[in-house]
Order: sequence, then structure tokens, then C-alpha cells
Amino acid sequence: MIRTHRDDPPLTGREAARVAWLVARMAKRGVAGEDVDLADLQAKLDRVLVGARKRADRAANRT
Repeated sequence: MIRTHRDDPPLTGREAARVAWLVARMAKRGVAGEDVDLADLQAKLDRVLVGARKRADRAANRT
């Protein structure tokens, strides 16, 4: 499991790779200018983190 920030849940390798890919796409769009909309990528990132939190909660309740 990979920890990105103390408030975020631990990420699996797949989730970490997805987060890295989304952040890289956000950076690429950011280079294009300040007026570029990042809402779609932010929503995808939020979904990954919500899924990781749910998985972590299920794992914590199993033990």
C-alpha cells in the first residue's frame, strides 16, 4: 500500500498509478494556460480516492 498524504487512504499500486496519470494530465493541461478546465480530471481523481477510502473502511471492519 502506498500512502500519499496522511489524510488520504492507503492506495494500491493500481490506484497510485491512476492518481499519477491523472496528476500528469492535469499538469499537461496546466501548461496550456490558466483558463483550461480541470474539473473532469479532478472528478476522476476524487472517485479514485473515494473508492480507496471505501476499500480501506471495508478492510478495517473485517478485522
